[in-house]
Amino acid sequence: MSSMTLTYSGQLRTSGTHLASGNTIVTDAPVDNNGRGEAYSPTDLICSALGSCMMTIMGIVAERNAIDLTGMSMSITKKMAAEPRRISEIGLEIMMPARIFTDKEKAMLENAARTCPVALSLHPDITQAVSFYYV
Repeated sequence: MSSMTLTYSGQLRTSGTHLASGNTIVTDAPVDNNGRGEAYSPTDLICSALGSCMMTIMGIVAERNAIDLTGMSMSITKKMAAEPRRISEIGLEIMMPARIFTDKEKAMLENAARTCPVALSLHPDITQAVSFYYV
């Protein structure tokens, strides 16, 4: 059984629907690849999925260990390679909330991020440059 559907709208745009919730995501090809660049590109979604997965798995570990991650944020940078056109690097800067983390908590959370399902699913040729910033 499908969990999502995807429709090509023309002009290098797609619309995907998550069947259980009805939420939709629109993608456009980026301007540098003949698109309008008015929405996430498919490669942007990969980068966003990596960041979201990292935060989600960190959240699971945090809840299990009574650690408050409210306010955690992330900045993501995508680098593309030319021949063939593909993602070559995803830079993720994770800003941790303003609180004191023990070395054990830091190790657990950082391991959770680096071993999330999306991180483990990406091709090893894609560099995942992950930095954690503790205030």
